Amino acid sequence: MATFREALATQRADDHRYYHHSRINQSLHFFSALSFLFAYAEAFKDPAVSALIGWLLAMVSRQAGHFFFEPKGYDQVNHATHEHKEAIKVGYNLRRKTILLAIWAAAPLALWFDPTLFERFMPYATHEGFLRRVGTVWLAVGVGGLLFRTVQLFFIKDVQTGFVWLTKILTDPFHDVQLYHTAPLHLLRGELIDPTIGGRRA
Repeated sequence: MATFREALATQRADDHRYYHHSRINQSLHFFSALSFLFAYAEAFKDPAVSALIGWLLAMVSRQAGHFFFEPKGYDQVNHATHEHKEAIKVGYNLRRKTILLAIWAAAPLALWFDPTLFERFMPYATHEGFLRRVGTVWLAVGVGGLLFRTVQLFFIKDVQTGFVWLTKILTDPFHDVQLYHTAPLHLLRGELIDPTIGGRRA
């Protein structure tokens, strides 16, 4: 169990130091984490609504931080190129995220043109029914994306790495609230890059 905890700590530390330099990204992760926690609570009552919250609020804000605000040049702190960091990324790097987000974006279009989604559902009758159906499909996309990468890691890495990554993803909202709750304040003070990553101090 200690090995599992150490591996989890390592994945979390690598994710932070490689992919969370930007205070804007950190602030978006804080908002994302709060949204995910709300979605987690909502999942017990209404999974479809939970998925809508998780994707539209939590995932969009989270991935916008990575795609648009995180530096993509040479990482002086970690002495690594962006390409190297992408190659060693345990979970979804930007290329894999693009594929996942494309599937996510295609789901509402597929339901619009085929309300039964290849006869897997009964046709919806209202706009609310459409939104709830989208939420159901997005829930499947999210769970499928988690399970796919976890099993993939079983084969390209090892079983522990897969389970550690799955644990990290599911607990990231709790960890991110703790880690990034002060980021909006730093951002308001004009600090765009976290000076403490890699042991740096402003």
